[in-house]
Amino acid sequence: MTFVTPKFIQIHFLAAWPGALLNRDDAGLAKRLPFGGATRTRISSQCLKRHWRKADDPRALHVLATEKGVEGVRSKITIERTVTGPLRTRFDKEAVDAVELAFLTKFYGKNAKDKQQRQALLFGRPEIDWMHGEAERLLAESGSAAAAKAAADIWIKEDKNNLNQLRDQAALSASLEAALFGRMVTSDPRANTDAAIHVAHAFTVHEEQPELDYFTVVDDLSDRSLGDDAGAAGVFDTELTSGLYYGYVVVDVPLLVSNLTGCARRDWTGDHDRDLAARVVENLVHLVAEISPGAKKGSTAPYTRAELVLVEVGDRQPRTLANAFRDPVLLTDPASNRGLGFRTAEALLGHLSAMDDVYATGEARRHMALPDLRLTGVDHANLADLAAWAGGVVRSASTGADQGEPA
Repeated sequence: MTFVTPKFIQIHFLAAWPGALLNRDDAGLAKRLPFGGATRTRISSQCLKRHWRKADDPRALHVLATEKGVEGVRSKITIERTVTGPLRTRFDKEAVDAVELAFLTKFYGKNAKDKQQRQALLFGRPEIDWMHGEAERLLAESGSAAAAKAAADIWIKEDKNNLNQLRDQAALSASLEAALFGRMVTSDPRANTDAAIHVAHAFTVHEEQPELDYFTVVDDLSDRSLGDDAGAAGVFDTELTSGLYYGYVVVDVPLLVSNLTGCARRDWTGDHDRDLAARVVENLVHLVAEISPGAKKGSTAPYTRAELVLVEVGDRQPRTLANAFRDPVLLTDPASNRGLGFRTAEALLGHLSAMDDVYATGEARRHMALPDLRLTGVDHANLADLAAWAGGVVRSASTGADQGEPA
């Protein structure tokens, strides 16, 4: 196997859901994507990332963040609830109001007074604790509301890049989530973080398969013999879809290590502790395979697992395999006696082989797949071994060529 520097880890997956509403638009319908002359059903990247973060799963990213004390809070009301709110029982109301407004204006901008117009900002637990400590100090040192306001105004002017300065002291002050998926703070641009993990919108490899589900709510106490209306208590409809989805995730390993350790991106292979970065990658492989997004869980039970996960490691710009499905896979193919899963995997492998022939970028690869979807010529492993291999690549900063063969 070719040795390459593991600058990028690419994760491709195929997963199928029957009769579900995985991700809704503003009209309550399944999200869609036109591609290759056909409309597909879509799952947004935001939806996927949130479920990987918040899943009730031991490998969920919020569990890892909490373990390290660097969980994040994304909210419009972080200041009121976690920074100044706990101080209201100890300090004068008007003084707290003055400090609170100063903090709100600093971080949420000119529309700070209107909660609805604020941007939902992501703050890390270390940042929240620091802001709480600063607010407490300003209030403790001020004898009146006017003095508190003046002190807060001075604090803002003297510390224009507060969050950036805090990040210089602790790489993960902005939270693990920010290190992985990025953050933008318009009031403190130097505190912005570039995303080290890039997530594409997943879409069906075939044309959409929608169904309008008509249903009623029955009144348990309705009795026709008592003269009650025999009709339903409510009549509703909702859209359901079925499909086999292709998804794609890229991990920028140098940036991931930089965001997690504070080292320069170009120095990521130096003497840095890459264990957390490796754990992130291992967890991500598991989460991609095992965690389902989904609205209407109570009525559709949209729980499934990926039928194929392909992990690639390389040192060149990543490239999606979505174009394997630019021409939609036929739901049924009279010319083939093989199922949709087999033909989808066949299309994926065919496109991958064609890209190899013309670009020869030499990625190292392993995959996990159900028997009908296995990729000929690509090393196969179970999920645990596949995740361990991907994590080992990060820990050792080498390809899987010296990580041992998967079981």
